[in-house]
Amino acid sequence: MKTLRIFCCLSLLLCLPLLLSACLPGIGGYSQASPAGFFNGVWHGWLAPFSLIMQAFGAPLHMYETANTGLSYDIGFYMAVICGFGGLALVRRKKKK
Repeated sequence: MKTLRIFCCLSLLLCLPLLLSACLPGIGGYSQASPAGFFNGVWHGWLAPFSLIMQAFGAPLHMYETANTGLSYDIGFYMAVICGFGGLALVRRKKKK
């Protein structure tokens, strides 16, 4: 049973980057005719750390989709980046003295 659990965890860790890489910005999925919108910006903001790591290893992609709708994509992207990286500090309980 323990071996099966380890196998499942390793399989998930190996498959997760492949699944997420299909959703990353800058891989040619969007164009000016069908640009990325607000919810795509949110998704790309959440995946920004993965994009950065993959870009450091030489993957031909970007953290930010250039074919986007403008302000709505920007708001979604930055909202996800800020909430993903520092948002938990705002709701964390303070220590009692």
